[in-house]
Amino acid sequence: MPAETRTAVDKALALVEAVARADRPPRLTDLAEEVGLHRATAYRVLVDLVRRGWVLRAGDRYLPGTAVLRLSSSAARNSLGALARPVLDRLSERTGMMVNLQVPEADRSRVIDVVRPDRLAMISRLMGEALPVHRFAGPLALVAALEPADRAPYLRTAEADGHPLDGPDGLLADVERTARTGFAVEYGRNEQPVASLGRAVVTRPGAPVCAVTLVGLGAEIDETRLGLLQELLREATDELGRILSGPGSPAPSSPSAAAPTASAPPSIDAARAASESPTAGAQPAGGRHVTDPAESATATPSPSLSPEGDS
Repeated sequence: MPAETRTAVDKALALVEAVARADRPPRLTDLAEEVGLHRATAYRVLVDLVRRGWVLRAGDRYLPGTAVLRLSSSAARNSLGALARPVLDRLSERTGMMVNLQVPEADRSRVIDVVRPDRLAMISRLMGEALPVHRFAGPLALVAALEPADRAPYLRTAEADGHPLDGPDGLLADVERTARTGFAVEYGRNEQPVASLGRAVVTRPGAPVCAVTLVGLGAEIDETRLGLLQELLREATDELGRILSGPGSPAPSSPSAAAPTASAPPSIDAARAASESPTAGAQPAGGRHVTDPAESATATPSPSLSPEGDS
């Protein structure tokens, strides 16, 4: 970031972050060089940071201050990951699937927590990784919940990777479908034979806070189980939305106006083929035959899915 465009907050945060990530307590010269500030400017900002407790000065070196330690302690109790973890644990137990929590970043989503059953140890956890919208259900759910004008950075990332935006196989059609149903589904786009089902948590329209994603083998997210998985995922994301809104807050808005038993397509490709041929099933990645989930919407699901039922 050019120096002339940096605000006082930018400079202060850059110094706090530099102090926090240093392998050993840095000196003023080290910090100024790392964050790209003049030594005198860095010193003036550090004086304020020391006064406010964000940085501690020890001789000619700097360490994280007491304010950072208090914030870290509070984050351990009240962070998004801490608040969401019981919800993720219950969802994984009810479905027998891996569950992850993702937050939106500038042009991707970041995985900040993962619950993975032992039976799915062969599936990558992707903990801490940034995921593009065209390969994963989580970021697709988040992008679909954004205002259309805010989707451009995510779409550019997909386009730069060679993924088409327009046409029946384009990302815009995927986003529109996800926005309409409230659920994002992908089959094998990042890893065969893995599939994922995601839904955004939206406490304010157009501003998704996070997404919760179920991840498992593609054969386990088929037309016979998709409706139940969606309902369990809906319950979990609605619960997390209420937790984040807090007591007395308005009910979080749904990422979709779909009815409680509405079903998303079993796959992007399957839904497209089904729409072209209403009487025909679809063939998602991996060669598995999947019919339109709406056809099985009247089936009565069992109250939960157990890991044993997935084996």
